[in-house]
Amino acid sequence: MAIKITPRLIELTYEAALKSYWRRNALRKFLLASNISNNFVAAWSDDESKRDLLDHLFQKLQTTDKGKAVIFQMARNLSEQSTFPDLCNWEDSTIKLQEAQKAVRELKLYLSQQDEKARSEKERTETHERVRLDRERIQRSLTDKKKLQQLLDEMHSLVGTQEGGYKFEEWFYQLLEFCEIQNRRPYKTNGRQIDGSLTYEGTTYLVELKFTKVQSGAQEIDSLKSKVNNMADNTMGIMVSISGYSSVAISEASGSKTTLMIIDASHLYLFLSGAISFGEVISRIRRHASQTGEAYLPISKFNG
Repeated sequence: MAIKITPRLIELTYEAALKSYWRRNALRKFLLASNISNNFVAAWSDDESKRDLLDHLFQKLQTTDKGKAVIFQMARNLSEQSTFPDLCNWEDSTIKLQEAQKAVRELKLYLSQQDEKARSEKERTETHERVRLDRERIQRSLTDKKKLQQLLDEMHSLVGTQEGGYKFEEWFYQLLEFCEIQNRRPYKTNGRQIDGSLTYEGTTYLVELKFTKVQSGAQEIDSLKSKVNNMADNTMGIMVSISGYSSVAISEASGSKTTLMIIDASHLYLFLSGAISFGEVISRIRRHASQTGEAYLPISKFNG
């Protein structure tokens, strides 16, 4: 029940019932239609007035949640009245009608005000809940990024080792899962080992991961190019080299209609810092490669 059963609502409902029904049979029918028990209505003795009955009824209804729900429904039913047949054919029908209309009008206005208040409270509650959920989502995102950065930092002592290479591979696919980027873990095709792939904005990229102490050179670039050239036309390659690239490697990866994009640790930490999403890192380098033929874009030129 959205509207609270306040003393004012009880008073207005009581008055509307009292003013709307003057004949005992008419009031009985209304009470029975409002789910008041037949035993209660039948116990209404001839020496009890309407006020006596309503006093007893409303005191009893206020004691339980079910009773309060009945008061609320009675209020709704009374507020929807547009005619008052029980008030016709009295010597003072005009006065009775005016009093009933006034009581119903006041009840209807109060219910309307309470409805608006309930809607406003519901909207505020929903807004607060959305803000809370957004804050939790952002906090989870920050926490997960911190975990990713902590894991990468802890791997620095393993750079150049086989163990480190395996851990870096696992870490990179955790990053893709966190960013909800479609990916495939390492696999073999035609006897060639592929470090995996990712698909972003409609393009599939073969992934080459380098966790070595020395910069990646032309030989590593040529190897990835060869793998990409054996795939479908829409396939490109992404190399991620933790120690960066030699100038010769960058030159070899670049050129007219290059199919490669090369990323280093600075791009990973740009994402981990929260400055930009990893998807945006891919999009920015891809756009730069399309415009210039250069496969490498240092983060210092991302805004250029």
